[in-house]
Formats: sequence, C-alpha cells, structure tokens
Amino acid sequence: MKLSIWFIIGILLFSCRSENKLEEQIDSLNQTYFPDNNSDNWDTISLNELNWNTAELQPLLDYLEEKNTKGFIILYDGRIVVENYFNNHSVNSNWYWASAGKTLTATVAGIAQDNNLINLDEKVSTYLNKNWTSIPIEKENLISCENLLNMTSGLDDSLGDSISPNNLKYVADANSRWAYHNVYLKMQDVISTASKKTFENYFENNLKDKIGMTGYWVKLNNLNVYWSSTRSMARFGLLIQNNGKWNDTQIVSEDFINKATNTSQNINKSYGYLWWVNGKTSYQLPQSQFKFNGSLIPNAPDDLFCALGKNDQKIYIVPSKKLVIVRMGASADSSNFALSNFDNNLWEKINTLIN
Repeated sequence: MKLSIWFIIGILLFSCRSENKLEEQIDSLNQTYFPDNNSDNWDTISLNELNWNTAELQPLLDYLEEKNTKGFIILYDGRIVVENYFNNHSVNSNWYWASAGKTLTATVAGIAQDNNLINLDEKVSTYLNKNWTSIPIEKENLISCENLLNMTSGLDDSLGDSISPNNLKYVADANSRWAYHNVYLKMQDVISTASKKTFENYFENNLKDKIGMTGYWVKLNNLNVYWSSTRSMARFGLLIQNNGKWNDTQIVSEDFINKATNTSQNINKSYGYLWWVNGKTSYQLPQSQFKFNGSLIPNAPDDLFCALGKNDQKIYIVPSKKLVIVRMGASADSSNFALSNFDNNLWEKINTLIN
C-alpha cells in the first residue's frame, strides 16, 4: 500500500514538473526573442508551428532568386522562420543598405535626443556654423533638425547629392515642401558636433554594439553608405519592431520610434523620419512633386512601415504580425531610388505564405 502511495505521489510530482516545463516553453515562445550579441546562434521557428502555407515557400524563394536577391530573412517575433542566400551570397557576406541606411541615421538622432545632446525642434544652425547653406540666413534658420529627418528642408533637390553650402539652394520655406534630398546627411554632422565624436563612433557605441550588429560605413562621393550582413539588417529591424528595446535595454525611446514610423508632416503622409509608412491615403516619391493616391504598398498590411534603399534594399516591419522581413540584393528589375513595383509583387508572394 505504501509503495502504491509513493508511486502515485511520484507520478503527480513528475506531472507537475512536466506541466511547469511546458508552461515555461510556451511562455518563452510568447516572448520576443533576441539573438545573443556575441554569438552566431539564432533561434528558429518552423512554418508548421506558425501554420503557414509550406507549399508556398519554394515559389517565393524561386521568385526571389529570379529577381536578383542575395539575402532574405523573415523573423517572427525575433525568431528566424525563413533565411536564404542566393547568387553567390552567404550568411557572412556584406551588402550595401543604400537609402535603407537612412533609418540608421534617424535612430541615432533619436538616441542623441534621448541623451539630451540635441533637440530635433532646434534649428540646424544651432549645431552647425551659420551659412551651412547658401540661402539667406533668415530662411536657413527656419530649417530644424526635424526637417532633415522628414525631408521638408525646402532646399533644392534637383542639384545632385553634394551637401556643400554652394549646392544647398532655396526652393521653398522649411515645412512647406516635401522632397527626397541628401541633405539629411547633415544630421550626422549635427550628431558629431553635439557629441564631440565622429558620427561613426557615436553610432557604434550607442547602437551597433548594443544590438550585436556588424558592418561599416563607406564614404562614396557625397554619400555615406552602410554595408553589413543580412542578419545585421534583421537585428536592426527587430530593435525597431520592439519599439526601440533590445532584451531589457531601451536603446532608443519608444516615443521617438512612434514619431519616426508614423506620418511626420502633412505633405507626404507616407513618410516618417526617414522611414516609409504604409496604409495612408497618398504618397510622394523621390525626384517628384507628384502626389499618388492610395497606399504605398497595397498588397502589404496597412500597419507596415519600411526602410527602402536603392535597387531594392528592404526592411519591412509589420507590428500586427510580429514580422521583420529583410531583402538585400541587386535591383529586381530596373534601377530605382526606393519604392518599386517589386515591393507590391513581393508582398503578393509573401501573403500566400503567411496567410
């Protein structure tokens, strides 16, 4: 009789431990996962666990390869669901972010403001010497740091990428005109001046190293372009998807991320602080003052926001679906500055996989 009682007690204890372990596993899957900063290991989750359409994966991968993709990752709540490399690319290969890297500058600006080094509402000439443009000083003083981040400086966008004073000419007052302009790079100068460090050094200490990114900046003519692995791009996307928090550390304030990834001005509703925003009623594109009606990427979820770079460098973030999707490579079709038909076509393929 005693043996039977102890046997029953043992079964109950084992059952409780098993249930506790199962609950812990379920809890861990319900929490956003972050890869270790000092390891190449990255947790995965299968298509079957997510009830995605496994039969649609290969058609998606075939399409990506056909469209000159080099690296492609889908994260669900931080875990890798899909990771593939094409066209002689690998997990350790670096590629350029192009204008998708503008979002790095925006994020570092948010960090600098959080650290009370800068104020985005302040005029740029507070941090840079006056006459950093060639426009009248009363017009120059209208240009705030925020205007650099939301592309409403009013400076002439038709004169090329140079941001020397002679090439920064007046078209309209700040806040009255949206135009895609390389003058956003002056934000890097603002951060450097305020922090008394190079922009690259401030970026490394306050963003890159804190989330385990790799990569480097390359100055090319009038540009400053970031190069990294596809996984580093995904790490950055995961930080933003988690409202600026990495594990238990707030890298950049949630308030700033909310402002950066929503409409930032009344002219181009689909633009935040160097982020593109989906689900709005209209949008403008680089090198044009034409306003297009409708959503930026009709096939994508309305709450998507994205970093878009030349020749189809992409970071898509969809908060409602806990998704970060990264695409690196050569242009899918013809060369482009940011948005292309590829975005909408790719989302048609993604939807068949995840829905």
